[in-house]
Amino acid sequence: MTAASPVPALDRIRVGSAPDSWGVWFPDDPQQVPWQRFLDEVAEAGYEWIELGPYGYLPSDPARLTEEVGRRNLKVSAGTVFTALHRGPGVWDATWAHVSQVAGLTQAMGARHLVVIPSFWRDDKTAELIEPPQLTAEQWRHLSTGMERLGRQVRERFGLDIVVHPHADTHIDGEENVARFLDSTDSDVVNLCLDTGHYAYCGGDSVKLIETYGERIGYLHLKQVDPEILADVVKNEVPFGPAVQRGVMCEPPNGVPALEPVLTAAQKLNVDLFAIVEQDMYPCPPDKPFPIAQRTRRFLRSCGA
Repeated sequence: MTAASPVPALDRIRVGSAPDSWGVWFPDDPQQVPWQRFLDEVAEAGYEWIELGPYGYLPSDPARLTEEVGRRNLKVSAGTVFTALHRGPGVWDATWAHVSQVAGLTQAMGARHLVVIPSFWRDDKTAELIEPPQLTAEQWRHLSTGMERLGRQVRERFGLDIVVHPHADTHIDGEENVARFLDSTDSDVVNLCLDTGHYAYCGGDSVKLIETYGERIGYLHLKQVDPEILADVVKNEVPFGPAVQRGVMCEPPNGVPALEPVLTAAQKLNVDLFAIVEQDMYPCPPDKPFPIAQRTRRFLRSCGA
């Protein structure tokens, strides 16, 4: 009988979690756990790094937040913003006002990344079309040049790198649109937050993306989808919000993509990367997230992370 081979250490991967894994989608919502409980439980589950989540959920005063995360031995990896830059220069001022608010807190917490999520093209609760699912050539130009402008100004003003997050029901979603976006933007100022669950949800292969566009991968979200639920979601064109309520995003390692190959491919890039666990499950019972977070942390340790 031979001894099992040791799991290779993923020493360039820094694992964390986020309010999203506790069912938090909004700054304030009675269905969500209080922020104090999130911080207590994410630390107890064994995570060292967290994201800020929706601006206003965690305390927005830097001194207060520094005290709260510090006494739980937590550190902040990134803030998050939603943008609609494909709509052109007319939305810039409002976008920058919001981005500045979030980026200021992110910088004050010592983080170096700002996760930028494109706006939804359909309402995630009602399924109502907000705008066409496909961008025109002019809107693609607005999106590309707007993201480059955002990347430059966020770096100049706040010292942060933006990482753009492909997301279901947005214009940057699956393989074709992600490649188009990357090919039309400057790698010096715009890189990618690869969310393994959203990319699989939209039909993409995370390992292939890492191997093809490795120099553009600046950040990871670790997430899995239930392939059976996803097949029904795609067949019936279910919007993202109701799909989440059906459990389309599931607990690792029960879904796809397999995370071990993704983490191995990311490690081979030989750069330090955050890998933040997110399991979309809004809304959810308040006692549901913590045991899942514990099991997920144990699973990732078994992968070497």
